[in-house]
Amino acid sequence: MTSIDTITLEVADPAAAERFYTDAFGRQDRLRFRAAQEPTSGFRGYTLSLTVAQPADVDALIDSATHAGATTLKPAAKSMWGYGGVVQAPDGAIWKVATSAKKNTGPATRTFDRLVLLLGVGDVAASKRFYVEHGLDIGKSFGRVYVEFDTGESPVRLGLYRRRALAKDAGVAPEGSGSHRLTVGGTASFTDPDGFAWETTVSAN
Repeated sequence: MTSIDTITLEVADPAAAERFYTDAFGRQDRLRFRAAQEPTSGFRGYTLSLTVAQPADVDALIDSATHAGATTLKPAAKSMWGYGGVVQAPDGAIWKVATSAKKNTGPATRTFDRLVLLLGVGDVAASKRFYVEHGLDIGKSFGRVYVEFDTGESPVRLGLYRRRALAKDAGVAPEGSGSHRLTVGGTASFTDPDGFAWETTVSAN
């Protein structure tokens, strides 16, 4: 099974990026930083999400991110599915912090249950076929709207969403060009139909 071990963000200043993420979300073993200057503008076609246990945890992480220098794209708010908000890191990466819980059950923490990479793609069905052919198993699939892959024990989950819908969910315009400024590290090496690059960082079992 193809799995994801790390996410590498390509940034102008890796040391500054590491300081930001440590202050915003705590030290993250699965995030890597690489110096890059490739041109990029607008929406980069992906979001990263932290799923947490309760609304208070959303607020705690959103607050620490904004204090560390993030820009608020969507203030934390209730919705039909739960509670969440969206921020943009100084390096340009878009982060959503969310929970399906409607009420708090304990003191706020800055811990999260899961890191999810959502790719905004031009054709969900075509990208789903591509990823299945490259060793990923489907966990959930909603036609041409959304796909979530079963990545087993992988610390990072992967989903596919229509690009415009993902941009809308993030609170930004869907237009963008240039580098995604992101590389997926795991048990495979390839480039998908939307230009997202994967590199081998761990051996497949």
